[in-house]
Amino acid sequence: MKILVTGATGYIGKRLIPILINEGHEVVCAVRDKLRADRTYLDDDHITIVEADFLDSKSLVNIPNDVDVAYYLIHSMSNSSKDFQKLEAKCAKNFKAYMETTSVEQVIYLSGIVNEKQLSKHLSSRHNVEKILDSKKYALTVFRAGIIVGSGSSSFEIIRDLVEKLPVMVAPKWLNTKTQPIAVRDVLAFLSKAKGRKELYNNSYDIFGPEILTYKQMLLRFADIRGLKRYILTVPVMTPKLSSYWLYFVTSTSFKLASSLVDSMGVQIIGKKSYINEILDVHPIGYREAVELAFEKIEQNSIVSSWKDSMVSSGRLKKNFHKYVNVPKHGCFRDYKERKVEDEETTINRIWSIGGRTGWYYGNYLWKVRGYLDKLFGGIGLRRGRTHVSELDAGDALDFWRVIFSDRNEKKLLLYAEMKLPGEAWLEFKIEEGLLKQTAIFRPRGLAGRLYWYSVLPFHWFIFNGMINKLVEVKNES
Repeated sequence: MKILVTGATGYIGKRLIPILINEGHEVVCAVRDKLRADRTYLDDDHITIVEADFLDSKSLVNIPNDVDVAYYLIHSMSNSSKDFQKLEAKCAKNFKAYMETTSVEQVIYLSGIVNEKQLSKHLSSRHNVEKILDSKKYALTVFRAGIIVGSGSSSFEIIRDLVEKLPVMVAPKWLNTKTQPIAVRDVLAFLSKAKGRKELYNNSYDIFGPEILTYKQMLLRFADIRGLKRYILTVPVMTPKLSSYWLYFVTSTSFKLASSLVDSMGVQIIGKKSYINEILDVHPIGYREAVELAFEKIEQNSIVSSWKDSMVSSGRLKKNFHKYVNVPKHGCFRDYKERKVEDEETTINRIWSIGGRTGWYYGNYLWKVRGYLDKLFGGIGLRRGRTHVSELDAGDALDFWRVIFSDRNEKKLLLYAEMKLPGEAWLEFKIEEGLLKQTAIFRPRGLAGRLYWYSVLPFHWFIFNGMINKLVEVKNES
């Protein structure tokens, strides 16, 4: 089959593509910017990468018109609570209009369980997308999933943050809301096994795990799996706004995403039973096993995708990703340093391992202070960390930076700052002619930007000098 995967750089899309390739299919990956596509796709003859922005109907002509099956995995194109519903609807309309001009026979959409009368804005938006995607030209198959549990999923990482950081939690009452979590491996099994199954055409199915749990029970079971003793007190006085701030300051999510999550978590998510498990021979595992499998992936450093790498995890860089690769030369402040490289392989490995648990090699406490300040002023702070210990790809989140360009062969790594700043900032590492060239670039916005640069200049001198010295340091690391 020739299969189109939209949302190919997203959490589910990045995991679904290898499954489809292993089954022998030809896969077309639709991405808004090719720079964000997995670099391994470029060398695979079974994968075609096309640039398509579903907010721009004219760009969809790049998608081949001879696909057999299409996966619609586009969600939350914006993290603005005011306009994401309109944007999701527009994307769905543009997708449907173009698909109806192709030979596609089946569209498979991953939605959310919508069995309550009172729906959150996100679930209401997804249900609306279902209606939009319905067509007389192709068959639509909809899977409505509950909370997805897996390494790198938003629910998993937020629960992990809460459990590992807070021995005692005074939590909002929505922790008593019931839900049916499902392992990401089971979601992928439903999606991959549904293609071409005519008995599933023009039908929708709830997919969920075998247990009904409250969010409080999920937190306590997670703690038990990790061997931690945790105490949770739920109180009714925490308003949605206070709850959002609670999630924002404790976890790695942005405030706008925290608000959306709180809105969704107040709605009970219980699936309706059907025969889909028997039809596709998928029998979802329990919550405990799902969490244990997720940690196996983490310990093996084999996390395929993470919600933190989504552009909406910061609220910046939502489009025109490519323009940030061209670092401006005029009207910028620069901090340039270079050092001779004695052991090139070691230096490259250090550069590609920077941030996250490894830290920034010098003045880590100052980086942490900057992260706390960023969080205080509504930024993302350092808590996003990184998905892989030693690999970086364009589009990856790296603490409060975004990877814009990453190429070991060219010996160049370019980062763009996503912290709150009165301007824009880049950090570049590249090795040329035996020299490591480290450049911090800041394009100020108005007087506030210039004052900011001069205020942090003394700290930059210590931090950037110490960092480049550590990157090229030669020592016996055995």
